[in-house]
Amino acid sequence: MKTNIKSLLFAAIMMMGLVQLTNAQDFDPEYVKVTNERAKKIVENMDIADAQKADKVTDYIAKQYRNLSLIHDERDTQIDAAKEMYEGKKQEKKISKAEKKANKAMAKLHKKYLAQLSSELTAEQVDQVKDGMTYGVAPNTFKVYQEMLPDLTQAQKDNIWNWLAEAREHAMDAGSSHAKHAWFGKYKGKITNYLSDLGYDLKQAEKDMFERQKADNNQ
Repeated sequence: MKTNIKSLLFAAIMMMGLVQLTNAQDFDPEYVKVTNERAKKIVENMDIADAQKADKVTDYIAKQYRNLSLIHDERDTQIDAAKEMYEGKKQEKKISKAEKKANKAMAKLHKKYLAQLSSELTAEQVDQVKDGMTYGVAPNTFKVYQEMLPDLTQAQKDNIWNWLAEAREHAMDAGSSHAKHAWFGKYKGKITNYLSDLGYDLKQAEKDMFERQKADNNQ
């Protein structure tokens, strides 16, 4: 009986959350403004000569931010409800279900979004959008690895870049700066393990890089 009451309360909380999310699809005008400006800033840093195309891409990016927020909000509502109503394994199961549902929805949205961008942009420009949505962490980090380890082989560079590019795909769908950086942190851990297995001493390599930069600045 107690379990049934909890299930009913959980369902009630979920219904309230869904009502809020339905209303959220109208979106607060201030939030629409923020996402539009965020998207516009990304597009302004790209070389898109056609103004109509630039506007279309800006709209795609802004809507992606808003659509992602709906998924994030629904997931967070479900997780909060699970934490409020359940404990132990039951709570873990409810949270896992909410996360899996959100991940599935984000994967579907991600695929659609990339198709939209690719219909208007070159592959290089699509990468610029990805970098714009993730603060340029992937190319900047890749540059640091190459400066830190100048003797990397092409195959090693390719492996490092592939991990960073994969991290970027996940980070694009994350809902906050912290969550985006967390994805890169996860993949940088993989890269660190990979390079360590190859015999690289990353702490020493970083120290050597700073010494080289210092010497260059003193010239």
